[in-house]
Amino acid sequence: MLTAIVIIFVIAYAAIALEHPLKVNKSATALIGAGLLWTIYALSTGDHHLVNEQLGESLMGTAQIVFFLMGAMTIVEVVDAHNGFEVITSRINTTKLSTLMWLVGFVTFFLSAVLDNLTTTIVMISLMKKLLDKHDDRLFFAGIIVISANAGGAWSPIGDVTTTMLWIGGQITTLAIMEGVFLASMVNMIVPLAITSYILRGREVVSPAKTIQLGHHAKTTPFEQKLMFRMGIGILICVPIFKTVTHLPPFMGILFGLGILWMVGELLHSKKADEHKEHLTLVRALKQIDMSSIVFFIGILLAVATLEHTHILTSLAGWLDKTVGRQDIIVTIIGMVSAIVDNVPLVAASMGMYSMTTYPPDSFLWEFMAYCAGTGGSILIIGSAAGVAAMGLEKIHFFWYVKRISGLALIGYFAGIAVYIVQYKMFN
Repeated sequence: MLTAIVIIFVIAYAAIALEHPLKVNKSATALIGAGLLWTIYALSTGDHHLVNEQLGESLMGTAQIVFFLMGAMTIVEVVDAHNGFEVITSRINTTKLSTLMWLVGFVTFFLSAVLDNLTTTIVMISLMKKLLDKHDDRLFFAGIIVISANAGGAWSPIGDVTTTMLWIGGQITTLAIMEGVFLASMVNMIVPLAITSYILRGREVVSPAKTIQLGHHAKTTPFEQKLMFRMGIGILICVPIFKTVTHLPPFMGILFGLGILWMVGELLHSKKADEHKEHLTLVRALKQIDMSSIVFFIGILLAVATLEHTHILTSLAGWLDKTVGRQDIIVTIIGMVSAIVDNVPLVAASMGMYSMTTYPPDSFLWEFMAYCAGTGGSILIIGSAAGVAAMGLEKIHFFWYVKRISGLALIGYFAGIAVYIVQYKMFN
C-alpha cells in the first residue's frame, strides 16, 4: 500500500508540474490524485471507521485554509472593485523596475509578519496588477513576493502556519523567535532580491493604461476608495489579533470581517441604482475569485494528508534522524523537502519525534526548524500556500518558476542558514 501511495503521489506531482505540456489543468490532476490516494488507503485498511475519521480531520484542516483563502481573496476583490489600491499606487512614483522591486520586497517582508504569508501574497500580487502592465515583469515580481512573504512569515509567530504551530506548541516564544530568526529571514529575502533587481536593472516600469486600469471603477468616489481600502486592510490586519484574543481559527476571523465589509458596502451604496452598484457588491466579488485555484488547493492538501495519516512523513523524519544524525543537516533537509510536500505535516511529525525535555523551548532545533520549514517552501512554486496562491493568481508555469526563481530561492535559503548558524554560535 505504502509503495502504491508514494508512486501515485509522485505521478500526480509530476502531472501538476507538466500541466502545460500535458494540457491538463493542475486542479483536475490534484483532485484525481487525492481521490486515488484516499481510495487506495481506504481499501487497504481494515478499519474503515478510522479512515473516515482521519478524512474528516484532514477535511476540517483543509476547509479552514480554503475558507480563509476565499475570504481573503473576496476582500481583495471588493477593495479592487472600488479602485482602493489607487490609495497606494498613486503614491509610488518610481519609474525603475529594480527600485520598485526593492520596495515591494521589503513591504511584503514586513507585511507578512503582521498578516501572514498567504494573505500578504494575495494583496501584493493584486497590487502588482495595478502597477505593471507586462505579464513577464509581474511574474518576476510574483516570484520575489513569494520568497519575501515566506521569509517574513518565518520570524513572526503569526506570519507562517508552521511558526504558529511551534509557537502554540510551546517550542518557541514570541521575542526569542523574532530575535533569533529575523536576520536569517532578512538575508533569505535580500539575496534573491539583489540578484533579481540586478537582472532587471535599467528597465522601466510599464504601467497599465488608465482606461484599462479604471474600467468599472470610474464611478467610485475618493471617499469610497479610501473607506473600502482601509476597511479591507484593517480586517486583514485584525485577523491575527482576533485569533490571539479568541483562540478561534483564522478563518472565523476572516469570515466575520467579510460579513462586516459586506454590510458596510450594502449601506454605502444603498441609494444607488442597481446598475450603478452591481459591480461594487460583494456578491460580484465572490463570482470574481479564482475558484480553480481554490479547487487545486483542496486537491493538493487532501493528497498530502494521506502521506501524513499513513505515517510516511513520520517514517521519513525517523529515517533522517537515524541515517544523518546531525540536527542542522536534518532540519535543512526537512526544509528542502517542504518544497515538495506540505510543511505542516513535516513539522507536526518533527514535533512528535523530538521531546521538549531533551530540546527545551527556544533551543537551536526549534528556531532553526521555524526558519527552514518557513522558507524552504519557496524553492518550488507549490511548496507553500503563498506559492500556490501566486500560481493561481498570475498563472505561473511550474517550470518557469523552476528556471527563473527556484535557484534564487535556494541561494537565499542557504545564505539564511549560514547567517543563523553563525549568529547562534556567536551568541549561544
